[in-house]
Amino acid sequence: MNGAKPIPHWRLLAGVNRTQNWRRLRSAVARSRLHAFLMGLFVVGYAWLAYALFHKALNFTSSFPGLGPVLIERMMFLLFAFLFLLLLLSNVIINFTNLFRNREAQFLLSLPVPHQSIYRWKIFESGILASWAFLFLIAPLVAAYGATHNAAWHFYVVTPLFVALFVVLPGILGSWAALGLARWVDRVAFRVAAVLSVIVLIVVASSWLQPETVTDEMLETRVLDVVDRLLARTRFSLFPFLPSYWVSSGVTQWVEGALMGTLFFGLVLLSHTLFFGYLASTRSGGFFYGALSAVNSRGAGAAAGQALGQAPFAPRLLDRLAKLLWWGRADARALLVKDIRTFLRDATQWGQSLILLGLLIAYIVNLRHFSHRLTSDFWIDLTSYLNLGACALNLATLTTRFVFPQISLEGKRIWIIGMAPLGLRRTLMAKFLFCTAVSMAVTMALVGASCAMLSIPAERVVFFTLTIGVMAFTLNALAVGLGAVYPNFREDNPSKIVSGFGGTLCLVLSFLYIVGMLSLMAVTSRWAFGGNSAAVFWLGWALFLSGSFLLGWLPMRAGIRKMASVEI
Repeated sequence: MNGAKPIPHWRLLAGVNRTQNWRRLRSAVARSRLHAFLMGLFVVGYAWLAYALFHKALNFTSSFPGLGPVLIERMMFLLFAFLFLLLLLSNVIINFTNLFRNREAQFLLSLPVPHQSIYRWKIFESGILASWAFLFLIAPLVAAYGATHNAAWHFYVVTPLFVALFVVLPGILGSWAALGLARWVDRVAFRVAAVLSVIVLIVVASSWLQPETVTDEMLETRVLDVVDRLLARTRFSLFPFLPSYWVSSGVTQWVEGALMGTLFFGLVLLSHTLFFGYLASTRSGGFFYGALSAVNSRGAGAAAGQALGQAPFAPRLLDRLAKLLWWGRADARALLVKDIRTFLRDATQWGQSLILLGLLIAYIVNLRHFSHRLTSDFWIDLTSYLNLGACALNLATLTTRFVFPQISLEGKRIWIIGMAPLGLRRTLMAKFLFCTAVSMAVTMALVGASCAMLSIPAERVVFFTLTIGVMAFTLNALAVGLGAVYPNFREDNPSKIVSGFGGTLCLVLSFLYIVGMLSLMAVTSRWAFGGNSAAVFWLGWALFLSGSFLLGWLPMRAGIRKMASVEI
């Protein structure tokens, strides 16, 4: 009114979300200072421990004359290549949820806010959600890489700039992929094609990742020639048109003092980031609105058809399968059917689980190429426990990502369950028992298969299978309990729910539990690393069972009490 320049819509959205997140953080700290302190302690401890381990490993690798620098450089190229792929997948899934399955986006479209501003803000928000965990994980490695090469102080200034430009590209490409897939993800044909694609990728990866066989003739040649043949499967990371190649080359050449080469790759990365960023921020809003209109129209049409009686209710496959659970009450079976249907209808949920399970299966299938190279008892023991740890960490990822948000995803409909005869307490127990049964069956089968691939004796296969079964019970109880203690009924995006204080605490406790219990089981083992007496073994097993029970029971009890006090 007084001639003041209006604030851009994008800045208004950013300011509102910044204020909301700051208030949530202050509320979480005020609610439990102990939890906040433990979270901060874990962050600092992880950064220090990861840096120390990476620094020691890089120093050990670089000590091999001629061979060490080649391996370290290839490792950096592989790191950013896989990081680019994972960021792209993560951005596709999160952008789809943020753009097409988000109440805030629907609300903003009803306001006098340009479609382009909404799209611009949502892809920025999705990029932050998809990138922060990856950056947190690789930061100690990049710092250790600089320390190993005695990099100057400006290395730690230039590298974050390279990485910041790098994460923008998968964010933009992921948003465009989400726009293109939005019209198809709810179709049954697309789901079948996605499952078949994952199966094909597993088969291709299993054959492509088969390691090169080292023969006596190879060992008589030059070492670098042998290394080049062994690393032949990693040459895809050296493809010069990949953004990961630009950032890897810029970082490695800066350490080596080739400043002109760093400047060249930095300008290549900057030019592509600015070009695609300009297209995303100025020309993609119309495509977003069109895709969202098509998705909403299709959903509304299906709902209207059912409302008009064109699709009368009839027991479907899930309803008939639920009747096989004759020992459960009808209301609990109906809740499980509802949760399964909700999971299958959400492409982001089943898509992520399919990717995680596909990666785990590909890992297990490729163990057969690795087992015949283990000739020392020490390496056999170490590999078997590392395999158990990999499966347990994958299980912790699944429980944190899919089990923790189960209560929060009920949203404002939680009062329906609270007023129903089922009740909130039995709802919590039903979700826990179902998630535990499914995850326990899957992980125990995968661990048994991976142990068989490693040619481990039968008694140890049983031991590792029972161990992962107990861990599945504990991790599911921890996720369900903390999900009830820290619910977020206002958010319908599982990624945002998990990114909150409760989800982060669940992930931290799961990680500490896995590391602690695996260390305990390895130290007290009867056969690994020298072995121990039967008394020490059973003492360790008793400590493992009691610790697992307490870590699962305490959050579940707290969750049940929290549900009893929820205002309906």
